[in-house]
Amino acid sequence: MKLRQRKFIGILATIAFLTVYALVAMAIGGIYVVGYGWAVELLAFVLLGTGWVPIAMILIRWMAKPDT
Repeated sequence: MKLRQRKFIGILATIAFLTVYALVAMAIGGIYVVGYGWAVELLAFVLLGTGWVPIAMILIRWMAKPDT
């Protein structure tokens, strides 16, 4: 697969993943986290807010592979 094709697919996959992840994270935060004190909320929102990074790193690494 060419680099341009991987980048196009990767961008679409990243946008779709981040959209779904944000909606799920908001639902989890709204249902399970809010109301349990500021320390629990802070920890949960830090974890939920950075949970997308490993998946995005995998997608970006795949997109940046050289052509073979």
